[in-house]
Amino acid sequence: MSKKILLHIGGRRFDVDVEDEFALFLEKKMAEDFNIDGNNDLRVLLHAYVRKNHELYVQEQKVQEITKNIKDLG
Repeated sequence: MSKKILLHIGGRRFDVDVEDEFALFLEKKMAEDFNIDGNNDLRVLLHAYVRKNHELYVQEQKVQEITKNIKDLG
């Protein structure tokens, strides 16, 4: 099954269809970054994009560090 997630950016409505299980996660995360009940300007979208990419960068750094530590053990 899929669920439709709605978001308003720059006065336009965007509908995104995602799987039900992922929808719960996405709705929670989007509520942290966006005004779910109203309009979001492009600046808000850009800030959310940069924040999420920073989170990904930090996560990748941690994975590389763990991988290096595991290799050093062997």
